[in-house]
Amino acid sequence: MTATLLPPGPERGPRRWPLLGNLPAFARDPLAFFESLRDDYGDWVPWALGPRDNVLVSLPEHAGELLGAVEGTFRPTELGWAFHQLLGDGVVVATGDDWRRKRALVQPAVRPRQVRSYAATMVACADALAGRWREGDQVDVHREMAGLTQRIAVRTLFGGDAAGREAPISAAMATAQRELGAEFRGLTLFLPPWVRTPGRRRMREAVAVLDREIEHVIREHEAAAAGAERDDLLSRLLAARDEDGRPLSRKELRDESITLYIGGHETTSTTLTWAWQLLSGAPEARARLTEELDRVLGGRLPGYEDYARLTWTRQVVKEALRIYPPIWLISAVATEGASIGGRPVPPGTAVWTSPWSMHRDARWFPEPEAFRPERWDEDAPHPVPEHAWFPFGGGPRACLGARFALVEAVLVLAVLGQRFHLDSGPDRAQVFPGLTLQPVGPVRATLRRAGSAGRG
Repeated sequence: MTATLLPPGPERGPRRWPLLGNLPAFARDPLAFFESLRDDYGDWVPWALGPRDNVLVSLPEHAGELLGAVEGTFRPTELGWAFHQLLGDGVVVATGDDWRRKRALVQPAVRPRQVRSYAATMVACADALAGRWREGDQVDVHREMAGLTQRIAVRTLFGGDAAGREAPISAAMATAQRELGAEFRGLTLFLPPWVRTPGRRRMREAVAVLDREIEHVIREHEAAAAGAERDDLLSRLLAARDEDGRPLSRKELRDESITLYIGGHETTSTTLTWAWQLLSGAPEARARLTEELDRVLGGRLPGYEDYARLTWTRQVVKEALRIYPPIWLISAVATEGASIGGRPVPPGTAVWTSPWSMHRDARWFPEPEAFRPERWDEDAPHPVPEHAWFPFGGGPRACLGARFALVEAVLVLAVLGQRFHLDSGPDRAQVFPGLTLQPVGPVRATLRRAGSAGRG
């Protein structure tokens, strides 16, 4: 006996399977699914993830309204067992007063003044990597960028106390990323927490490794930091106190460490990977990058102050984030009195918006598949509407590490771009939508010497 698709609802959404809703199409390719909802049904599309009623909004003003209403008439969506296992009750997951307390404790550690102090570590790690590279070598760009941003994340987050522990942390995080993506796209998302599956077993094992390694780092950090002034993120979290004088608990330290690690490592490594691949297929954009690095830096290493001067480099990063936003979907659940665009949203309905599909909408970005950093010129002919570009979310729950990630990506691109061009050819890697948007398989590139003013 075959299941019969249910007809679309009165507001023109896709046909649904009984019990499953639109899960089969979503699971096959969620990125294409969101684009098809927008193209086939419009800017306000009802759909169902299993038994849950959802709406996809695709107008920038509606996305901005949704982002601004979280913690008001919307609450964050619960994204499943695996998501909670990895992030615990950190600031990304917390709600209400608990979220406000944690955000107030974590935010000072990633303010621009603090990011300035981490810039030297970002540059030193990138310079050390460039020193190991050799002309003509073939590298896996994603692996190289992941290793680099991991070293930066470990040093800025934990200082030197995680030396030698990077490998198990990285392997466990990679497993957690895969299992989280698999659960989110399958029936496991709807299973109660007590149901055991092979994927959940792998997830538990990966999280156990992360918990053990981070606890070890915190203990070593506490012992080494006794009576010493330290400037890393963990030191700031250990010293943070709320309005009542309470510090973060042990569990809270673990959760926020994982959150900051993902923000400083996972998202930036993929952004850099995509940026190199896009530059490889765009010789004019790459030549303009070389010209700017030569002109602004003159062969020296960049510093934090150069972030504002490297205009084209920042536009390259911004365009890479447009085409391949690490966070590819955002959702929130309506509470009593919720509305979007003056339209009431029934309580319990999840409203979704997708940076992936919004960033690839020709209405806001002509020829959206094309890599064009000049879109972000001050005098560009097609100004980008507010909230049409939101790789870090927005509103009160915008990513706390956005400044850190942008500075890191620009400085790393500047250090490596002075000395090398990563030639991966014109073809782009396929993408896998896990916790962040990852390339499928290795991204191979040949190292070529950069322009005349490159160091070394």
